[in-house]
Amino acid sequence: MAEQGRAQGRTQGYAGTWPPRGAAPAGSIAPSGLSAWSSLIDKLRTWIRAEAGAGRLLPWVPVAFGTGIALYFTADREPVLSVVAVVAIGLCAAAFLLRRQKIFPVAVMIAAIAAGFAIATWKTARVAHGVLARPMYSVSLSGFVQTRDIRERTDRFVLRVAHMESPRSQIKLERVRLSVRKGTAPAVGSFVELKARLQPPLAPLRPGSYDFGRDMYFQGIGASGFVTGVIKTVEAPGSGGLSLRYAAFMQGLRDAIDARIRTALDGDRRAIATALLTGRRDAISPPVNDAMFISGLGHVLSISGYHMAVVAGVVFFAVRALLA
Repeated sequence: MAEQGRAQGRTQGYAGTWPPRGAAPAGSIAPSGLSAWSSLIDKLRTWIRAEAGAGRLLPWVPVAFGTGIALYFTADREPVLSVVAVVAIGLCAAAFLLRRQKIFPVAVMIAAIAAGFAIATWKTARVAHGVLARPMYSVSLSGFVQTRDIRERTDRFVLRVAHMESPRSQIKLERVRLSVRKGTAPAVGSFVELKARLQPPLAPLRPGSYDFGRDMYFQGIGASGFVTGVIKTVEAPGSGGLSLRYAAFMQGLRDAIDARIRTALDGDRRAIATALLTGRRDAISPPVNDAMFISGLGHVLSISGYHMAVVAGVVFFAVRALLA
């Protein structure tokens, strides 16, 4: 029973039993919290129904597919390709069989995640190649030049190794990326012999930062380094294949475009035009290069979606003119 009174030298107080009037009974949630959670759950259900409606589920499939790829890169060890493939196919088949059921959206998302995980596993198995584990010196290499990158201070090219000799190691690499003095990189498609110093792919500079080694691995490059002697261009023992001929043709086309721009323009205008059309940025002067990056326009000079839009626009209007 509540008692209320006033005593000399004391403030007025109140005594009573617990819980006070209007409180929730034991073992339950307070009314205000319950209503808030109910409202949130109702909103989530409404959003899920809206996203799972007709025509709205498909954009989430690539998101789930990418989630599966991300899960692959977080795995502690390499998954077994056969097991992953069987699981992914089974989940895709289950999603197809459940296409008329209410759980079809959930089944599709799970199947997409499994498919992304399986594709990443298959991609890794497909590009599997040797990777250099420790530095090697005075390595004799011969092979086809696949790509050439003209840079500001040095040139760089990727060599598809046909023959490799080293006095201290028997490892065989498929592709290596080599740096040379500016203006001395061999032409794409040529067969060369050289000596080089090789280094393992660069590890991340700090935990969680960009992994250069992983990027090189998926490009099929097992080592990087620089040429230590003279590059000799010799007759190829055989054909380099259709892909190499295509790469040589595209490099020749870029060189022709660059030569034409050099005859029509001069100075930084020529350098910027060359960078926009061919990707070569070696001729841009340092003040202009710094100004572009300070102003936030440096990405325009890189091969990006802007260049894809330019090419797509040219092709579109060319085809339209031919069909008109």
